[in-house]
Amino acid sequence: MIRRFGQAPDPARKYTLRTGVYAVLPRDGALLLTHQAEPEPEFQLPGGGIDPGESPITALHREVFEETGWHIARPRRLGAFRRFTYMPEYDLWAEKLCVIYTALPVRAYGPPTEPGHEAVWMPPDLAIEALGNPGDRYFAAAYSG
Repeated sequence: MIRRFGQAPDPARKYTLRTGVYAVLPRDGALLLTHQAEPEPEFQLPGGGIDPGESPITALHREVFEETGWHIARPRRLGAFRRFTYMPEYDLWAEKLCVIYTALPVRAYGPPTEPGHEAVWMPPDLAIEALGNPGDRYFAAAYSG
């Protein structure tokens, strides 16, 4: 059974399954996060949706690069969680299946290529507090703990 974080699903609402990959990225005593400005300012674990035909690991590399400008190495799966949420950027009620990895940020190639994102390094304790959703906080704490 996959742990659920956040609000329980509304039985009267139809949700679209959205599978995504996200990463806890430790380096030199800090965690690399992304700050997304829209639709609501929020710190997040870097990551996002898997494109059709794309493998989860390929998606993880792509999403981390787009949201942070960093290349990563040695991804390792930590676990997964579900959350039911409205995604205003897609006008969609989604059941998000979030697969969490840890990986090593090995090289920065420049600023994020994803508009509205900023790469932010934070000490683990502050990152855990700052992350915008409880699933991200849980996995950041479990890995950092």
